[in-house]
Amino acid sequence: MTLRLYDTSARQIRDFSPLEPGCVSIYLCGATVQAAPHIGHIRSGLNFDIMRRWFAYRGYAVTFVRNVTDIDDKIIAKSAEQGRPWWAIGYANERAFNAAYDALGCLPPTNEPRATGHIPEMVEMMRVLIDRGHAYAADGNVYFDVRSFPSYLGLSNQELDNLRQPAGEGETGKRDPRDFAMWKAAKPGEPFWETPFGPGRPGWHLECSAMAHKYLGRTFDIHGGGVDLVFPHHENEIAQSRAFGDEFARYWAHNAWVTMSGEKMSKSLGNSVLVSEMVKQWRPLVLRYYLGGPHYRSTIEYSPESLREADAAFARIEGFLQRGVELAGDVAPAERVPDAFAEAMDDDFAVPQALAVVHTTVRQGNAALGEGDKAAVATAVAEVRAMLGVLGMDPLDPSWSGGSSQAGAYLHSVVDSLVGLVLQQRQAARQRKDYAAADALRDDLQRAGLTIEDTPSGPRWELTTD
Repeated sequence: MTLRLYDTSARQIRDFSPLEPGCVSIYLCGATVQAAPHIGHIRSGLNFDIMRRWFAYRGYAVTFVRNVTDIDDKIIAKSAEQGRPWWAIGYANERAFNAAYDALGCLPPTNEPRATGHIPEMVEMMRVLIDRGHAYAADGNVYFDVRSFPSYLGLSNQELDNLRQPAGEGETGKRDPRDFAMWKAAKPGEPFWETPFGPGRPGWHLECSAMAHKYLGRTFDIHGGGVDLVFPHHENEIAQSRAFGDEFARYWAHNAWVTMSGEKMSKSLGNSVLVSEMVKQWRPLVLRYYLGGPHYRSTIEYSPESLREADAAFARIEGFLQRGVELAGDVAPAERVPDAFAEAMDDDFAVPQALAVVHTTVRQGNAALGEGDKAAVATAVAEVRAMLGVLGMDPLDPSWSGGSSQAGAYLHSVVDSLVGLVLQQRQAARQRKDYAAADALRDDLQRAGLTIEDTPSGPRWELTTD
């Protein structure tokens, strides 16, 4: 099956045909580092991490660029509010974002450029656009003339006459209120760079156009980001880049929001759930399953109850893998995923349908466990591991066991021996009909975070996930 994805610009699902056979180039709008990330921020990086992994599974060499916006109105406002240098705020929050990406198992990007490292490229882009009549300087600012670009608003499908362009303080000298700022004149106490158009700092949209051009060239395959970036950010990127002479992105992919009580999760609304706090309450692997499990174009309505449901669902997968390994021994992931899983992922990265295949395979594996069919259990474990591995969610992968699979296995064996001694004492108490002592030992294990299950082959334990 041909890999297909929803293209925002075409408003339909399209067959994916790469610019260069066997290669995929992706530019993702990354963090604006004015604050630490909440789960809504990290969802975008996680969704595109899954896309990237699937492209790699399908045999593509992937170039993945995710930028850092480290100069912005919001960062400058935070600097004034906190009395800290703008660059210190940006750097601290950039590290917080990277820690969150790492915690949730996102692969590092091929390139992760910072906006402030690409001022010369931005100046050159503005110079060319002014020379071609697409931009103009006024009062130390540089604006893009939207009427000079006839296909403006094609991505967001708006009418120019009805447009209300967001504008910032100090944006004076516009010929048309709908023109947008590419360069902002310096203000007292704010950071600035010297340019032929006067001292100032870049506009948000210009930053991404310049960095995408530098790292991916005049044309690349996929531009991604949150759905809230369609306008004005991505619309303005298209105008700048194509007026500059780039074909720019051939496909546009946008992930939906994480909401709370129907509102987009946002620091300004006071309804954000920080990743740094969430990983104290939930295992990062469960958070990855929770945020990566829904379709990337579907809104996630956050609630503790929905996270508990995700935790329970993932626990069923983990429980099968643990029992399967106990019966069949170490089982490597299968070389290929089941066809139904691949068909789902090829159809616009339909992770919910792909996970349905995972859960079906788990049920089949559990049935094989009940029958003691070691070969069937091993096959199911291998397939489940392969599918979860593609999604970055394999709990048996060393990356989720603290680094070393040998160390994880050793720790498990130590705990297993200690728990075994307690279970022997519990069994002895039951044989002498001292059920109060047996129940007390079971309750002690449960308080320690273990669930005890009595099976025909004897008691077994696993970590409690509730």
